[in-house]
Amino acid sequence: MRTLENIILKLGSVDRRVIFVLIGLAVLVPLLRPVDLAIRPGEDSQKVYDTIEAMPENSNILISFDYGPSTRPEIHPMTLGVMRHLLSQDRGHKIYITCLWPDGLYMAKDALETINEEYDLVKNEDYVLLGFRPGNEAIVKGLESDLRKVFTVDAEQTPIDDIPMMEGINSLNDFQFIFTGSAGYPGTFEWVQYGGDPTGVTLSSGTTSIQVNEVMPYVKNEQLKGILAGMPGAAEYEALIGIRGIATNGMAAQSYGHIVIVLFIILGNLAYFITQRRERKY
Repeated sequence: MRTLENIILKLGSVDRRVIFVLIGLAVLVPLLRPVDLAIRPGEDSQKVYDTIEAMPENSNILISFDYGPSTRPEIHPMTLGVMRHLLSQDRGHKIYITCLWPDGLYMAKDALETINEEYDLVKNEDYVLLGFRPGNEAIVKGLESDLRKVFTVDAEQTPIDDIPMMEGINSLNDFQFIFTGSAGYPGTFEWVQYGGDPTGVTLSSGTTSIQVNEVMPYVKNEQLKGILAGMPGAAEYEALIGIRGIATNGMAAQSYGHIVIVLFIILGNLAYFITQRRERKY
């Protein structure tokens, strides 16, 4: 018994630099050598998936990149997942991309670069990158009433009237589904209040984990058809579409990192109580 206590005391007082190295290894190894984790999709992720599955052929889909580099690890995998889902169905869906955040344009271009490595897409025939316009919720209001007043040209300054895919697209009412990858303001709230609710267009969202509790009332009221909640939500969606992506690998790294942290918390507390008990004896 005393030998075990001595081992716990040694482990509980290990140099913090050793702990940092072990946490680093716990995170790095699953990223370099993917580990299979049993990911069970939750109800809210399943609802997003089912909503897209139910979209009629040749639907017009609007995806809004409302986040920047700081929240990329959480939200980027879910927007990629939604795009892959839409394209893997091979049902003729057309993707239109907007950004309420200036950094969102760079996230959108990065996503398109990744997707174009997997699917043979033709710009302005399979997708249109409308880009960023300043104005926050005013942009959503403008899209709801007259998209062509908000966007006269796309992100590469091509006139909207010269893009075949834009024929018949005049407002949000001409879309069958909207998905927003949202890290805050402007984002999910503005799309619900000024986009989804006024038009009745089906709307889903992916948010950071910290936003979920604030957004959940919209899900419960069916104003949002499901929600992808942070990296776990992104990993669940990857499981649903059967594509292993960066979120799945990220969840493995996160899980093993948490295990190491919890173990050392337990060891530290055990070492503390053992030390206290021995000091009371003497």
